[in-house]
Amino acid sequence: MKPITNATTFSLLIFMSFTSLLFTACQKQNINQPNDEVQMSMAKNTQADVLNFYTGLSKQTSWELQQVRAATAKYRNIENAIKDGYTDIGVDVEHMGHHFMRAAITDSIFDLKQPEILVYNGNEDGTKQLVAVEYAIPLTYAEPQGFTGLNDKWKYDTFFGLWLLHAWVWSYNPDGVFNPTNPLVHLH
Repeated sequence: MKPITNATTFSLLIFMSFTSLLFTACQKQNINQPNDEVQMSMAKNTQADVLNFYTGLSKQTSWELQQVRAATAKYRNIENAIKDGYTDIGVDVEHMGHHFMRAAITDSIFDLKQPEILVYNGNEDGTKQLVAVEYAIPLTYAEPQGFTGLNDKWKYDTFFGLWLLHAWVWSYNPDGVFNPTNPLVHLH
């Protein structure tokens, strides 16, 4: 057996450091996207400001989304939504949720503080949790301008006869704040 020398120890440390560096460098990780555990926590915890986790948005768009959260905070309690005229329209979609619409405000005007639709998901205890808002403009009008920038993509929906746009301001969506579906939302 060979005695361990300082040179052997030094070589071993270099090898271990290089191996550690190589291992961490080879791990694929997106530093702009929270890990699965954080995503699940954000999906369940409406207290967290999920908007901080979205990247690639302009400061103006981020500010507008903060305005949406402030304007819709009272609707986290579904009773407030019902009092204000939002009704269950029977649209329950996996990876979206349960849709409550205020038909009286569905017109040609995009008002970020007054979404036409609130999207809820059921909790295991039977209560409803606000996860997103949705804007709806009749197709008889031109495609709405919407939020500042190019991130929002309105859906031309002939089934409902509406331009539609989701904004996931209460539950984090790893596919993007304006994506219509959210893989972290499962109907309850």
